[in-house]
Parts: sequence; C-alpha cells; structure tokens
Amino acid sequence: MIFGIGIDLVKISRIERAVTRWHEHFVDRVFTKKEQEYSYRQSNPYQHLAVRLAVKEAILKAIGTGWSGGIKWTDIEIINNEKGSPVAVVSGRVKDLTELQGVKEILISLSHDTEYAIAQAVLTK
Repeated sequence: MIFGIGIDLVKISRIERAVTRWHEHFVDRVFTKKEQEYSYRQSNPYQHLAVRLAVKEAILKAIGTGWSGGIKWTDIEIINNEKGSPVAVVSGRVKDLTELQGVKEILISLSHDTEYAIAQAVLTK
C-alpha cells in the first residue's frame, strides 16, 4: 500500500553556487560523508549533489512533514547498493517518523541532465 509520494526538481547551477559560496559549511550540513565522497568522484559532482538534495526533499514530501520537527538533511542518506542502484537510508528523526507511520520501504528514482536534477520517492506500508 502506498503511504506517500513526493517529487522535487533542483537546478544544478544553484547547488554549484551554494558549494562555491559556502564550501564545507553547506556540503557538510546537507550531505553525509558517503554522499560527498561518491559525488566528488564523478565528472560533474554538482549533478550528483543536486539529485541527492532533490530526493531528500521528495522523501520528506512523501512523509508529509517537510523540514519541521528537528529533521536534519543528513537524516536521509543516498547510497548505491551492490548493483549500483540508489537507495535511501534513514536515521534520526526521519527514521522515527517512518517507523511511527509504518513505512516499510522507500522507493526512489533519480535523474539529471546538464541543467536540472529530479527525484521521486514512493513510500509503502
């Protein structure tokens, strides 16, 4: 059964400007070390950072809370499984909320091109 659906679109140049302006202050607040390491290994790290930010937003839209209640950006981590597919791992307040709502699975889909990154999340019970 579907609990919630979320989608988000991010302009990649916006993330590049934020990283350039605020450096580690921005990156460390929004992305886990694993997300940073993965993204910076890519030819265009800003695409990968942007799509990770987009999927975090999409997941919170699917939960229905937004950023309220003590949620941190790093409570959601996007890693790749053994097949290379992106997987959302939740911790902290986001884990508490998903467990409280009986969410069993977080399905995500990510895509990016030269200008935009988009992500969708479907939460199931």
